[in-house]
Amino acid sequence: MFDILKNGLRNISRKRMRSTLTIMGIAIGVMSVIIISMIGKIGTTNIQRELESMGIGGIVMTTDVLTTKTFTSEDIDTVKNMEEIQAVSPFITSYSSVKSKGKNNSCMLWGIDKGTTEIVSMELLHGRLLNDSDVKGVKKVCMVDETFAKEQYERANIVGKKIDIAIDDRYEEFEVVGVIKAGGNIVQSFMGSVVPCFVYVPYTTMDITDIEDGFNQIVAQTKSDTDIDALSTAIEKDFKQNRDIKVKISDLNGQMENLNDILNIVSLVLTVIAGISLFVAGLSIMTVMLVSVSERTVEIGIKKAIGASRQIILLEFVSESLFISLIGALIGIGGGMTIVIAGCLILGISVIIDIPMILFSLSFALLVGTIFGIYPAIKASNLKPVDAIRS
Repeated sequence: MFDILKNGLRNISRKRMRSTLTIMGIAIGVMSVIIISMIGKIGTTNIQRELESMGIGGIVMTTDVLTTKTFTSEDIDTVKNMEEIQAVSPFITSYSSVKSKGKNNSCMLWGIDKGTTEIVSMELLHGRLLNDSDVKGVKKVCMVDETFAKEQYERANIVGKKIDIAIDDRYEEFEVVGVIKAGGNIVQSFMGSVVPCFVYVPYTTMDITDIEDGFNQIVAQTKSDTDIDALSTAIEKDFKQNRDIKVKISDLNGQMENLNDILNIVSLVLTVIAGISLFVAGLSIMTVMLVSVSERTVEIGIKKAIGASRQIILLEFVSESLFISLIGALIGIGGGMTIVIAGCLILGISVIIDIPMILFSLSFALLVGTIFGIYPAIKASNLKPVDAIRS
């Protein structure tokens, strides 16, 4: 067996240029599969983490559009005291204009309370986060992101500065009490061209409903083992009986699972498309092996004449095909992983190595090499010694 493998490697080295081109075809095919599958895996995982960090991992409670009643701070406490709830926060957003130092900025305005920091990922750079005193006192204080601070003041620490925020078509003066790291999540990075900055204020200062202390959405992060259907039924019944409010509840866990399924399907389709290139490379293996059989007809005849069996000839050609596939696959895996890791480091994204996909790509490449190498091997092993030598 060792001699068979040795001869397989030696035969590859005979026609180095031809073998190299065939190996590169396999390498490119495997590299495409690795890059696309790993990008899909990394993208899906990071998007899921970002959605979870933004609270997209629980439920959203919304008041019925036909009623004038809204949620209040007491309703926040009611939901917070439920055993299945891990964190809860009002959900108020508005696309607003912010003025500072004579400049106007378009920002996404978030009305939050202390509980929001337990749901939404916030990395504090300077100052402090908003607290219960800010919310209950309806204080005109805010947190801004690093992008806004650097654009307006050319530095990150602007704690204590005054800015004007448009709320209900009028500008109100707010004091900056904290600066949040910008661009720390994928969602904000994608929205950067549309929403240059994020500004966070106590939800009680966002009087957008014209009802004191009112808002029409609550986001709640549930515990991992929570029965969402049972929880939704209990909340709807409680608010209907005690507050006469008809509540609509959206299961964000289920929606996130649907999103993951869609992302996985897209990734799978792209991987299959990339895998087609492996079949194309397999055809090149068959072509090279058939040419090799034609060139080595006399050699095959001599080997069979001095006692080489049909099985030995067959294994020798199959091993040659497998070596081409193996070398190409290893080069493709190495190249694909290098490109993906380098891209993750440049973009600051955590690297995820998809070991099952790497093993699948290697196995699939070897399978392709076997399938497309078996016909030339059978053709070589069936040659009759006399006819082979005579030709």
